[in-house]
Amino acid sequence: MSFFITLIESSDASRRALEAEPRVHAMVRDGLTLEEYRAFLHELYHIVWHFCPVMAAAAARCGDEFREVRYALYERIEQEKGHEDWVLEDVEAMGGDVSAVRAMLPSAPMQAMTAYNYYAAEHVHPCSVLGMLFVLEVIASVYGGRLAGAIARKIGRDAAAGGFKFLSSHATMELDHMASLNRLVNKIEDPAAQAAIVHSTNVNFHQFGQIFRAGGPLGPG
Repeated sequence: MSFFITLIESSDASRRALEAEPRVHAMVRDGLTLEEYRAFLHELYHIVWHFCPVMAAAAARCGDEFREVRYALYERIEQEKGHEDWVLEDVEAMGGDVSAVRAMLPSAPMQAMTAYNYYAAEHVHPCSVLGMLFVLEVIASVYGGRLAGAIARKIGRDAAAGGFKFLSSHATMELDHMASLNRLVNKIEDPAAQAAIVHSTNVNFHQFGQIFRAGGPLGPG
């Protein structure tokens, strides 16, 4: 069995727990209000802002035994840099305060998710970052396009009129990224690296889900 299949099976319970969150199910089916979507974009901005720095921290710790991971991360950083500006474009298109989004810290769950990814990359194993990539690619490819459409319907806006650049674009981009990640992780045979990737995947699914649970910015009121 390939390690990519092992990764999918080992994180299936965590993925299902995220999907089972009532707020997640309702969001994908019924969309978000304008206020809720602005709050979601605020969280998303800070996830995306740290995306490349986390990958850079991991790449810097990849020795020659993981040189393929290092070079793959360099390539991914080049592809992803500046995408936080796409989120800000969506914020502006939705009438949000771009300067406030930049200045305000994300929610505690997102701070914890970000802190974990830096810590794991620098102190656990640099390949941990691949767990973060896997989770965000699954979420974007499976839910990005559907969520954009549901929100547009909820607020009575044409999704092509602006405000959904990040969600819509990544819904298709991540399909190619997932294929690349599949090929990359299947080349990793080191047990410690594999264990770190699986653990990171489960932590990232859990922490992303905290946004929608009680106490999170999109949790039940």
